[in-house]
Amino acid sequence: MKKILLIEDDPQVCSFVRKGLTEQNFSVEVCLNGATGLERINSGNYDVVLLDIMLPDISGLEVCSRVREQNVNVPIILLTALGTAENVALGLNMGADDYIVKPFKFIELVARIKSLLRRFERQEPEPQIHRFLDIEMNDETKEVRRNGELISLTSTEYRLLMMFIDNPKRVLSRADILEAVWGSEFDLGTNVVDVYINYLRKKLEKNGDSRVIHTVFGMGYVMKEEP
Repeated sequence: MKKILLIEDDPQVCSFVRKGLTEQNFSVEVCLNGATGLERINSGNYDVVLLDIMLPDISGLEVCSRVREQNVNVPIILLTALGTAENVALGLNMGADDYIVKPFKFIELVARIKSLLRRFERQEPEPQIHRFLDIEMNDETKEVRRNGELISLTSTEYRLLMMFIDNPKRVLSRADILEAVWGSEFDLGTNVVDVYINYLRKKLEKNGDSRVIHTVFGMGYVMKEEP
C-alpha cells in the first residue's frame, strides 16, 4: 500500500482528501502545519507528499525547499489556490514535482498521484557505489577503480574485494572469508584465501599505491589505511 503524507491546515480538505484516498487503497497521514510535516518527511518513508502552500507557520514553498536541500527524493505535489504561471513556476523551482489548483476535482488529484508514482517507478535506481579511500566499486556495472583508473578483476577477486570494502577495519578470519566468498564446502586447510589475497594486492598496488589489505598474523586480514 502506497503511503501519502498530506500537509494541509484546512480540516475540511484533510477529511475530504483522506477519505477519498483511503477508499483508493492509499495509506494517508495528515499534518496540520509545515514544521510537523517537515519532521514527518525526514523521519518517514512516504511515496508522495501533498503539500499545501498556504500553511500557518512555515509556508509549503519553504517546506519544499528544505526537503530538497536535505536531498530527500520524495515526490511532492503542491496544493495551491494561487494558480498563476508565476506561482506555479516558483513552486516547481523550489523542487515540487507537480501542482494542482484549488478547488480541484478528486478524480484529477488521484490521476496526478498515480502519474507521479509511475514516473518515479520508471526512474533508474542510482548505481550502488562502494568506496574505501581511493577505491571505488560500482556494483551495478561491476567496475572497480583506484584513483579513477579501471582495475580488471575476476569474479572471485571482485567478491573478495567487496567483502573487505563492506567490512572496513574489521579483522576477517580465513574461515570467514572462505565461507563468504567460496562457500562452506571448501577445506579450511586450503591456502586459496592467501593466494587470492596476493592476486588482489598485486592488482590494487600495481601503480605503487599503498597497501589496503593487511595481514593480522594468527588472525586473518583487515582492510585499513596504511599507517
